[in-house]
Amino acid sequence: MTKPVVRFAPSPTGNLHVGNVRTALINWLFAKGQGGTFILRIDDTDTERSTQAYEDGIREDLTWLGLTWDKTFSQSKRFAEYDAAADKLREMGLLYACYETAEELDRQRKLQGARGKPPIYNRAALDLTDEDKARLEAEGRTPHWRFKLSGERIVWNDLVRGEQAIETSSLSDPVLIRADGSYLYTLPSCVDDIEAGITHVVRGEDHVTNSGAQIEIFKALGGTAPAMAHTPLLVGADGAGLSKRLGSLGMGTLRERGIEPLAICSLLGKLGTSDNVEIRPSLDVLAEEFAFDKIGRSPARFDEDELQRLNASLTHEMPFEAAKDRLAAIDAQAANEAFWLLVRENCETVEGAARFVPVAFGEITPLIEDEDRAFIAAAATLLPEGEMTADTWGAWTSALKTETGRKGKGLFMPLRKALTGMERGPSVGDMLVLMGRERAIARLTA
Repeated sequence: MTKPVVRFAPSPTGNLHVGNVRTALINWLFAKGQGGTFILRIDDTDTERSTQAYEDGIREDLTWLGLTWDKTFSQSKRFAEYDAAADKLREMGLLYACYETAEELDRQRKLQGARGKPPIYNRAALDLTDEDKARLEAEGRTPHWRFKLSGERIVWNDLVRGEQAIETSSLSDPVLIRADGSYLYTLPSCVDDIEAGITHVVRGEDHVTNSGAQIEIFKALGGTAPAMAHTPLLVGADGAGLSKRLGSLGMGTLRERGIEPLAICSLLGKLGTSDNVEIRPSLDVLAEEFAFDKIGRSPARFDEDELQRLNASLTHEMPFEAAKDRLAAIDAQAANEAFWLLVRENCETVEGAARFVPVAFGEITPLIEDEDRAFIAAAATLLPEGEMTADTWGAWTSALKTETGRKGKGLFMPLRKALTGMERGPSVGDMLVLMGRERAIARLTA
């Protein structure tokens, strides 16, 4: 196989969410795993809704995820190329002017349905004479432009779905240019794919029905239709659609929650495949393991709890250098290797370390039950003098056991609660070293 050239083509009309990112990731993994090229194409032909802020956000999110691109361009800079392609199709008699209003088209579809015919466009505009067109334009109507389908059966081998066939006779001729002169997605995309040498179009299965028309447009423009792969869409853990929750599943929101890029990519890269969903050490490993034949046909179930589990797994193993800057943003004292290595197994995110900062370096409210007050008072008197070390905890608790007769939970839990203000958490002995003797005594005698 020649090295693939693929593209991810977001519209800068909103923020990236997990659905978009999964498409970008699959394209990236396929290209990188085969030594190919990943292109970021900004689909900003909708100039009214597209914004620079959204475009900047898309680029920032992809970079944060590690999905860097080899080439990039924006469609808004290429209207001359699209105009030339449209003129070529008009000359070939494949792009024709239509003047129906939305209401007229709706009545037409209903009439077709009542007659037992497919509710597709009836091509009435092909019968218009030049005089008819002049009269309609004199009434103030401006045409939209449709591509004339062949009516033939279009067949392709989908890399995920296997052999696919679409009878173009069952489809309406697609509108390529709106009445206001703006382009819909289809024509610019085909023009760009031809010029960029796109070898594979990898996208969600909701685009399957568009493929027949697009393959015909590729051929009409003198290009070769790329290979296609249509992946099942993401659904929630309950099988329901994610549309109402996509705002909370945007990359900016997940980043604010402390979710790691590799956790997101490990989950989205394995969802709906035959591989286990586990943290992979890098994007390169994900790329090496990627194959279209691993992708199943059932919808991929996205579970936020599973993402949190993967993120916790990644956090528990994260080296200090990788967490250092974010710890410093929490508190300067938190940028401490001993502190991080102690607390990380109790954190689902790096930012989760914040709750342990006052335990190690600040002020807390000790938890001391009435029945434990005498025991805690004895503990204060028996705490070894001098600097707290790794051996302090063992020596101290042995002395307490001998002095008070307490052991097990009855010995250790009151100490944990008094020293940390928590019933669960990192090793109290190691935390004692960080908090120091003076702070420990203050808590024991609170």
